[in-house]
Amino acid sequence: MRESNRLSLSVLDLVPVRGGQTSAQAFAASLQLVSTAEAAGFTRYWFAEHHNLPAVASTSPAVLVAASAGRTRRIRLGSGGVMLPNHSPLIVAEQFATLEALAPGRIDLGLGRAPGSDPVISQLLRMSGTSSDVEEFPDHVRDIVRLMTRDGITLDLVRPSSRTGSSSYEVRATPSATTAPEVWLLGSSDRSARLAAAFGLPFVFANHLSGNGSESALDLYRTHFRPTATQPHPRTFATANVIAATTATEAEERALPELHAIARLRLNLPLTPLESVEQATESASEFDEHAGRIMSEARATWFIGTGETVSAGLRAFAARLGVDEVMISPVAGAYRDERPTEAPGRVRTLELLGAPLSREPD
Repeated sequence: MRESNRLSLSVLDLVPVRGGQTSAQAFAASLQLVSTAEAAGFTRYWFAEHHNLPAVASTSPAVLVAASAGRTRRIRLGSGGVMLPNHSPLIVAEQFATLEALAPGRIDLGLGRAPGSDPVISQLLRMSGTSSDVEEFPDHVRDIVRLMTRDGITLDLVRPSSRTGSSSYEVRATPSATTAPEVWLLGSSDRSARLAAAFGLPFVFANHLSGNGSESALDLYRTHFRPTATQPHPRTFATANVIAATTATEAEERALPELHAIARLRLNLPLTPLESVEQATESASEFDEHAGRIMSEARATWFIGTGETVSAGLRAFAARLGVDEVMISPVAGAYRDERPTEAPGRVRTLELLGAPLSREPD
């Protein structure tokens, strides 16, 4: 639970791609945002994992974390999260143990149990031999945590030809670890909360996905939390979609492209790169009443406005959930004339929120 009015702020980045923007330009804009987050005093910066979406370029969190580590000195970096059913646990452990060795004390490994993709992509990942069964998620989380430590894990292998009939085989994600990434479990359900509590791991509620069930999941996690040597107390934070701008009008305008994308996704309409603000304004009449309700429901859970009003809203949100940290997903869209290698609306969101949220309120 929160013990003071101080609120830490972090960033979740999906690396959005807008019309006319290449993947390379989208990555350049996000890496600029990482530097902005560090300069503004944010606690951590995580990259999500999604696949085969025209408006999202964050397919490989580990690669993006590595690129960000070379540009920063203080801010924690990580995944929000690695979707474990898509990957071999050993590969995940090796990647993040390597990142921890490159940026000691700054790496987070957020793990999720959803695939983050459609059934076709899930099948392609399974064909590549990297995917794991979602039902094995708890065992794989446990293995990853152990693999990244200095001791690693020991496997008992049955060898009929040997004298004893079995032998031990040691496995480590990196030859000689001195520190390990901090592992977080991500989720938007009671099931994820229970698992994080049972393992004694910190828990992130993915509030930005729907905004439903956050209080009950967090309460369940705290009630059933089992302390460990490394995590003696429950630790939580929640995510939120956020846009801050100089004026409330600008903030609302910059919300339109992402709201349209959400409506298209939920209505199973053809997906496209994000519209510009101007395109979204022009295409608003194309959405029917049903789509309008979807956007209104999504908008109701977002924090949109001036830096002052969004700061106040995030403080109230954190107090209601009893968390000391909020991870914002800066979803501000772009105007047509803004450079494709930059994301001024997202940068401005961090600049407006960083200073107020790092201070005690008056």
